[in-house]
Amino acid sequence: MCSMQKEVSIVNRKAKFEYQFLQTFEAGISLLGTEVKSIRNGNANLTDAYCLFKSPTELILKSLYIGEYEAGNQFNHETRRDRKLLLRKSELKKLHRRTTEKGLTIVPYKIYSADRRLLKIEIALAQGKKSYDKRNSIKERESKRDLDRLNKMYS
Repeated sequence: MCSMQKEVSIVNRKAKFEYQFLQTFEAGISLLGTEVKSIRNGNANLTDAYCLFKSPTELILKSLYIGEYEAGNQFNHETRRDRKLLLRKSELKKLHRRTTEKGLTIVPYKIYSADRRLLKIEIALAQGKKSYDKRNSIKERESKRDLDRLNKMYS
């Protein structure tokens, strides 16, 4: 059975606007079966999600919305339960050290399907942007859009 499985990608677009990403990590997520099926249907939302350390070696993803699976029965999952993120110990130590020392935060950015049909989450070590940084981001985006329009018009 060699059917083409569509690529699952759920992105928190607001995160790039609110934060400046310093470093990104790929992590596994501890999920239930109905959660995996629901994410594959595209029924998830990362906008309110955030990461916290339960202990220096355990990173928890909180407030990630994964809608209930339609074909699920009484064993369906809770929509906003805490989920454990799976990273290497060295990466966890580095993230814990950086978040406690310098006041940085960990932002979940994207959920996607990796090789072997596993679901992965891309998290970023991030620093909050100031309001003038956000204005610069808007200005750059608008100037890029104008340049693209001009290039399209003259080509």
